[in-house]
Amino acid sequence: MNATATEHLPVVVIGAGPVGLAAAAHLVDRGLEPLVLEAGARAGAAVREWAHVRLFSPWSEVTDPAAEKLLAPTGWVKPDQAAYPTGGDWADRYLQPLADVLGDRVRTGARVTGVSRAGRDRIVDADRDAQPFAVHVTYADGREERITARAVLDASGTWTLPSPAGADGLPALGERAAADRISYRVPDLADPAVRTRYVGRRTAVIGSGASAFTALASLAALARDEEDGTKALWILRRGLSGATFGGGSADQLPARGALGLAAKAAVDEGHADAVTGFRTQAIERDGDGRLVLVAEDGRRLDPVDEVVVLTGLRPDLSFLDELRLGLDDRLQAPTALAPLIDPNQHSCGTVYPHGHRELAHPEQGVYLVGMKSYGRAPTFLALTGYEQVRSVAAALAGDHDSADRVELTLPETGVCGGSGLYDTPAPQSDAAAGCCAPPPAPHLVQLGGPAALPLATEQPAGGCCGS
Repeated sequence: MNATATEHLPVVVIGAGPVGLAAAAHLVDRGLEPLVLEAGARAGAAVREWAHVRLFSPWSEVTDPAAEKLLAPTGWVKPDQAAYPTGGDWADRYLQPLADVLGDRVRTGARVTGVSRAGRDRIVDADRDAQPFAVHVTYADGREERITARAVLDASGTWTLPSPAGADGLPALGERAAADRISYRVPDLADPAVRTRYVGRRTAVIGSGASAFTALASLAALARDEEDGTKALWILRRGLSGATFGGGSADQLPARGALGLAAKAAVDEGHADAVTGFRTQAIERDGDGRLVLVAEDGRRLDPVDEVVVLTGLRPDLSFLDELRLGLDDRLQAPTALAPLIDPNQHSCGTVYPHGHRELAHPEQGVYLVGMKSYGRAPTFLALTGYEQVRSVAAALAGDHDSADRVELTLPETGVCGGSGLYDTPAPQSDAAAGCCAPPPAPHLVQLGGPAALPLATEQPAGGCCGS
């Protein structure tokens, strides 16, 4: 890119979530002018949609140093670093104050509908890198605008595209028709209207990650409170193994480990039954309007009243179609980053340090950062995103020594993410199974009996630590 021709232009940041606002703070710290475009009505709009969910990372791991530097002169009070915020806490006590101090650099109700090179579609080579970016925006009132930018950081996350119930990555047959009884979010059971939807009902929870753990623990708490038939059916595409419930006491994020133990308690106490090796192919209605899940192998489960699908998230790449991106064909993450985060290959949450070089694309000056940079990989943490944007901002400022000096140490977990291992043959014995050993063969399990593990005093609820 011709720096002389574009240096007066802003760096457009897509998304006013944790990583997008941190990117703006780092750009300001480097003397660069950011323009943050947020589709929602307020900063942290996506985080606010899971305001009831408690993070499994403490405050010390979800605020960014450059952002704190901006906030300090305003009288902002740093939260208790050992406490665990909810999504609502994160938005109200950190993201909104940060957006306020950034002022006019943050525009809300501004949805990015396309990004390209000015005057160049994706097939044109001539003088391409010398052209600024053209960012098309539609505002909440219907106005349209074309903004030119020196660089683009897409921190829009993956919240808007939840993965479906279908095990092949496509909606199960009948899934769309059953939308009135399906949710793709962790239900807020403190909301009376939502609580009524699940109390006394049989709910299928599809998924094996932190969000599924949260839903199971919440439904179990509802069952304990009401004692009127509230029941969960936990649908797993894999078998049960030592890694199913996460790292437990070995997890270096204690709340994340405790979350898995809370889900285990839900099963052990009989508030949830687990169905393993079940890959949903269809969702049908019975004569009473209840939902029947059908697996690829023909198995049909007893009817349920509600289905909560928590099978992951995926990036929306539609508005980047005119850019030349280099993306891994499996994870939809940048090609240099994908091998470092691939849950099919890497064990126990290990993430190697990475920055602007691993996030680069054939289209110079565009970066996918934050959760979006991980594509479909489920192992993202906020600390990762903050280090990413620190490195990218340094690179855009021309400080390549700092940009390349990437240091990142993440807490390990005793569980491997991703779904790519569930067809691997079972190990010879449970004793031989490490935290990342393949799961056993698919089978149906009905578990009950007394709780083997206590719930945490303050039930930790998981979710994304950076969206």
